Amino acid sequence: MKLVMAIIKPFKLDEVREALTPLGVQGLTVTEVKGFGRQKGQTEIYRGAEYQVSFLPKLKIEVAVPGELVDAVVEAIATTARTGKIGDGKVFVLDLERALRIRTGETDAGAL
Repeated sequence: MKLVMAIIKPFKLDEVREALTPLGVQGLTVTEVKGFGRQKGQTEIYRGAEYQVSFLPKLKIEVAVPGELVDAVVEAIATTARTGKIGDGKVFVLDLERALRIRTGETDAGAL
């Protein structure tokens, strides 16, 4: 089992979710986050005054998947979240040692 974690632009969420559903992904967690990478923020103008926004709004998506789905899930996220501009985000894949569905007591792959 793997945990796929992706940081994406907020307006790409619906496209990413729609791309994951046909792959058999039954659930995901989305968190609103702020951060910066190489982009180092951006300059905005508000009421005629220019100011620096250091942390940009992003979404963090977390999906627990069986090992055999990892490549397809990563490819789906990367393809649909890509705009070709700086700040598109990143995808991380982590080992998932154990999972438990609280309601039924199912564990590991059965809990996904």
